[in-house]
Amino acid sequence: MTEPKPPEEGPLYREPYRSWAFREGIPIRTGYGVDLLSVDVRPWARVGADGAFVHLDGRGDFLDIQIVEIAPGKQTEPQKHLYEEVIYVLDGNGSTVVETPDGAKRSVEWQTSSLLAIPLNARYTHYNGSGTKRARLAVVTDLPLMLNVLRNEAFIFDNPTDFPERFGKEQHFRGDGTFVPIKPGRNLWETNFVPDLRTFELKQWSARGAGGSNMMFVLADGTMHAHMSEMPVGTYKKGHRHGADFHVFAVTGEGYSIYWYEGDKDFQRFDWKHGGVFAPADRQFHQHFNVSAEPARYLAVAFGSLRYPTVADKLATWLGMDVSVKSGGRQVEYEDEDPRILRMYEDELRKRGIPSRMGEVLGKSPARV
Repeated sequence: MTEPKPPEEGPLYREPYRSWAFREGIPIRTGYGVDLLSVDVRPWARVGADGAFVHLDGRGDFLDIQIVEIAPGKQTEPQKHLYEEVIYVLDGNGSTVVETPDGAKRSVEWQTSSLLAIPLNARYTHYNGSGTKRARLAVVTDLPLMLNVLRNEAFIFDNPTDFPERFGKEQHFRGDGTFVPIKPGRNLWETNFVPDLRTFELKQWSARGAGGSNMMFVLADGTMHAHMSEMPVGTYKKGHRHGADFHVFAVTGEGYSIYWYEGDKDFQRFDWKHGGVFAPADRQFHQHFNVSAEPARYLAVAFGSLRYPTVADKLATWLGMDVSVKSGGRQVEYEDEDPRILRMYEDELRKRGIPSRMGEVLGKSPARV
């Protein structure tokens, strides 16, 4: 769906960010989840490319998605702004040139499924590397937070302040990074750029279920969070819940996620593959399932990183993300989940001719499930 009309500018309940977004003159797509590869875009004068906004139902108060589509052989206008952004490349290949405070330039070469963070208030330009195909980027930003709090567009878009500490090491623009080992589920990869999330090495995190693996990212030393998780073939993750704003992007494989509130009688479902994104709402239980013949990976982007949680609820999420809800955490253990969940999953796998591995995970044979 598309947002029907801009908010009214009356004496009460003003919404600076949404008013600004409507004035930008590009489509605003809404919904629980959408296929970002098919979202309609229009010329966006500010960026010098085609664009759209995506406001998911569970995006919370702080984040948006901005779609930027660059025509073959073209580039964006140089951008500079006082808000953070994490970029996931949906389609195409190209490069981004970032200017450092001392006038140097750092360039990254990206492709489909690359991940990139722009240091705060750095000047940058995106280039489409193909002369025949589009390049489409999904840009998750905290502009709603900044614009609703500051309410001054010039301060955000024309601010000369430099933040040299946000650039990190030069290697962080080359696709290298700094691994910070902590423990499963909290291991960090500090960088500004991941060349290909499809092949990036993850670390096992058995507490989240079924032989899955994970990596937490620190991007441009920012408050924006990102993590990558993988589900092996024939498996699914444990159910969990948290606050709003986690934008979940499908990267490899195919699958579905179910979601429900405590006390609901039925589940709702969102099917996904590369290009799909959804955002579970505040305190909404949700669970991810791999139904493809290859490992399924997804990227989650949110506000409040593992290093800089920023808000109390995000810190509670990081502390309780692999702790049972029975113990005050945010995870539903397999033995506590609704028995319909496993039956639904194995029925889905049978339709596709894919064997389930959940029997070995749960210690029971599929015939007895």
